[in-house]
Amino acid sequence: MHFFEREIGGRRYRLAAQSVWDSELGRPTSRQAVLGPAGPPPTVDLGETRTVGTRAVGDVGALVWVAEQLDLVGHINRACAGQGAKGGPSIGEMVLAVALQRVCAPGAKRDLAEFLDECIPRASCLRASTFTGQAFHRLAKSVNERELEVAQVALARAAVARFKLSTDVLAFDTTNFDTHIATTTPGELARRGHAKSKRSDLRVVGLGLLVSETGHVPLLYRTYAGNGSDQGVLDSCLEGLGELHDALDEAEGRKRPASRTVVRDGGFWSPQLELNLEVVGYYSVISLPLSHNAGETALAFAAGRGAMKKLAGKLTDVRAARTRGMVGDLDRTLVVVESKELLEGQKRGIAAAVVKATAELEKLQRLAESGRISRSSLEHRVKKALRREHLSTFVVVEVGGTDQAPTFAWHVDADRRQHLEQTRLGRRVLCTDQHSWTTERIVHAFRGQWNVEELFRRAKKGGIAPWGPSFQRADGSLRLHTFATVVGLMLVSLVKIALRTTDSVRTMMDSLADIRATLVRTTTGGMGRRPTVALAPELTTGQRRAVKIFELERWMPALASCMATRARPDEPS
Repeated sequence: MHFFEREIGGRRYRLAAQSVWDSELGRPTSRQAVLGPAGPPPTVDLGETRTVGTRAVGDVGALVWVAEQLDLVGHINRACAGQGAKGGPSIGEMVLAVALQRVCAPGAKRDLAEFLDECIPRASCLRASTFTGQAFHRLAKSVNERELEVAQVALARAAVARFKLSTDVLAFDTTNFDTHIATTTPGELARRGHAKSKRSDLRVVGLGLLVSETGHVPLLYRTYAGNGSDQGVLDSCLEGLGELHDALDEAEGRKRPASRTVVRDGGFWSPQLELNLEVVGYYSVISLPLSHNAGETALAFAAGRGAMKKLAGKLTDVRAARTRGMVGDLDRTLVVVESKELLEGQKRGIAAAVVKATAELEKLQRLAESGRISRSSLEHRVKKALRREHLSTFVVVEVGGTDQAPTFAWHVDADRRQHLEQTRLGRRVLCTDQHSWTTERIVHAFRGQWNVEELFRRAKKGGIAPWGPSFQRADGSLRLHTFATVVGLMLVSLVKIALRTTDSVRTMMDSLADIRATLVRTTTGGMGRRPTVALAPELTTGQRRAVKIFELERWMPALASCMATRARPDEPS
């Protein structure tokens, strides 16, 4: 936006102006909005002053600043061609407004206009009343998944170029979100599947994210049906991955194509997918399932004397064993990594499972001794009791006798349990085609997978930019709502990078949210309407730095008076 002053009716006012492309007219359209009087505040009687509310400045202003650095509205409007701005917000303005709401005050689209009215920084020069739920749904019906993917790639290119992101290693993962859409409501996205919330009574919508190694910045996303498979999601992203690869090379100014690596967990293993990733220009790091033949072979190798060795650098507390072999028909480097934290967590889980299984097995033993259970029923209940992970490995069960008079005996084999802990628990098998990488680099790259999990935590209920509550029903609305949520996550990550803070994202956003204007209504003793004045808050050192970086004083000039710090008594004035 462009800020300037103009004299209207003998008084000077501050205005903001912007230019938006109008697809119907085939030319840009200029918009202006009055931000308030530019003159000095009036002399008032403090005894007649009353507080009438507050307005958001810091958090919204920081997000708007990042959006301007990316030209977010322009990129989205150009990708979603044909979505004009005549009479209402463009698709880019609507996405930005919804993203701001998801981050700062998650709520329904019917509350969007009220949220925008309570913010001093503006997402558009249009009146807030034009940002309605009906306008959102109309725009959602007119855009498709391909256009949103093109917009996301353009935003990723802009983010890498402007904020110098490292994109050599990218992490991919999926999650899903609960909806409360009725079973009879038609739609392809909201489906019953394996819900991460463990609820089986709700339809869910899936989200796949590709995230940069540094900064937790989403670079590519995909909304998919809740009953879709993880492999199918990544496979459907291959075209977008190829475009992203070229776009990132362009943003980084590379003369030769970069060698980028996609990190993912064991749910995405597929030989064909490995080959497809190689075709579009990506290497791969994946955690193989321990039940995989190659995983079993690698674990057996790691169990040998002296195979597990301590790593160097920052990973001195980690032990790993490295080998090379065939995974199906593919030549891969395999690294078995030992994690003490994972080991302790699995041991606690097994201990709790043993307590439950012991109670059930003792009950079955009493039933067998009294002849009150058949052998077929006994075998079924034993199998059910030991189906928890690893229990069948060291709990030895003997079922004999006839169907009418079964015999039953069981015990926990301590040696088998100890062998399990020494050779299998707390270990992961990493598989990669980056043969030239050191073991430390492979382990460090895989640990970047938590970047995606961190973003998913922010997108869950109670997070920084939660996907829910969502009141969308149509597929188009669900898709655009998810896109706006991902844009919100991207803006928050880039705010943290721009601020260069070591605080958590929650602490950072809370600190920015505390930069609020207090509205007071007072009297000058003269005729006319009582003026309302926005008072700046007292700022901390970190908040003053944020005001300077994100240029918040352009929205609220009174913040400039808070930037000067008082000199200490022992310092010269």
